[in-house]
Amino acid sequence: MRNLIVILVLFVTTLAVHAEDFNWRTGDGAKAPNTKNQKSISGFGGWLLVTPDKDWEEKWNTPKENIPHFSEAEEVELGEELTILPFFANPKLDENRYFKILCDIKIIKPNGSFSINEIDVPCAEGILEDDPMSIFLTQTVIKYIGEAGDPFGEWTVFFNMKDSLRNVEIPLETSFTLVKSKANKSIQPTANASAD
Repeated sequence: MRNLIVILVLFVTTLAVHAEDFNWRTGDGAKAPNTKNQKSISGFGGWLLVTPDKDWEEKWNTPKENIPHFSEAEEVELGEELTILPFFANPKLDENRYFKILCDIKIIKPNGSFSINEIDVPCAEGILEDDPMSIFLTQTVIKYIGEAGDPFGEWTVFFNMKDSLRNVEIPLETSFTLVKSKANKSIQPTANASAD
């Protein structure tokens, strides 16, 4: 049965932070260690979040001084919807403030087959008027709806973000589990950055 996974194209929006070199931060302001779903490599930052929030776009499209709060999904039931949000920060700009980020995207079902297996998807590019140290949402957002016939178990999501101008890749991984009952937790973006 075909899965209802849809790639949506959105406008790049931002959440402002200021610094000379980007690093993810913990809630108390300390430099966050790299994790599977949130990394900084050579000044380029990537973060992959799975949320059940149907109003995630409304939460994101707020003034820069407002920090959005998203719920994070670990489990989903049949008929429920999740959205995979890929964020990035500090893309390299050329002399015209142009940047380009490509993504390799894979979603692997519990049975080992691919739901998505795409290489060099245009995730974000253009002329950047905002501070590159802001947090940006890519133009490629993935929606998942649990359908009858989908295999129960862990679905693994891979996003390999590639800053074409900086020649840096950030491999990100997260997962969610299709179950008969679920549990979610609320989180807040750790969108602070600092110069080291």
